[in-house]
Amino acid sequence: MNTPAATPARRRGMRLLIAAACVFMFGVGVALWQYFGFSEQASFAEQAIVFDDAQLQLPPQLAGANGRIRVVHFWDPACTVCNRETGAHLSYLISMYRRAGIDFYAVRRPRTTGELPDYLKGRLQELPTLAGVEQIPASPAVAIWDRDGHLAYAGPYSIGMVCNSANSFVEPILDKLVAGKPVRPRGLLAVGCYCRWQTTP
Repeated sequence: MNTPAATPARRRGMRLLIAAACVFMFGVGVALWQYFGFSEQASFAEQAIVFDDAQLQLPPQLAGANGRIRVVHFWDPACTVCNRETGAHLSYLISMYRRAGIDFYAVRRPRTTGELPDYLKGRLQELPTLAGVEQIPASPAVAIWDRDGHLAYAGPYSIGMVCNSANSFVEPILDKLVAGKPVRPRGLLAVGCYCRWQTTP
C-alpha cells in the first residue's frame, strides 16, 4: 500500500521543527562554552610568545649557593583564566615537592594590585620584585634557580591551553635539579594560555 506524499504544510512544519532543534542545540552549546570558561580561553589560543628571561636575578638575600632550589611564580591578577589553570598546577607542585628542598616564591606584575588565591596563600613567600622582571614577555611564568644559585629555567609552566603535569616544562627540570643534575636556561617559543606582561616595547 502506497503512503500518501506529505502535504506542503506538513513539510514546512518538519523544517521548522528541525530548525528550532538546531537553534536550541546551538544555544546549549554556547551556554556550556561560557559556563566552563572555554570562551575566555579561546582568546589566548593563538598567542605565540618567545620566552628568554635569562636576565632575571634573585635578590641578594636569596641568591648564591644556599643548598635550596628556588622557584619564583610570576603572575598578573588581571590574567584570571590563565591564573586559574596555573594556580592549580602550582599548588600540586608545592605538595609534590614539599620534601625536596625547594622554596617557592611569587612576584606580582609591577603596578598591579591583587592577592593570590586562598589555596596558595601561605604556601609561597611573596617578593616585591626581581631584577629583570620588566622583561618577562608574558604570564603566568616561572623561574627556577638550582642549589648553587644558577638560573636553570625561565619561561612558561607549559605549552597548550591547559596547564598540568602532562604538558609541563617544570616537573622534568625540578626532577633533574633534585637529582643533582645541571640544567641551563635557553630561549623558548611557546603557544598557550598567556597574558602579555610587558607594558612597553
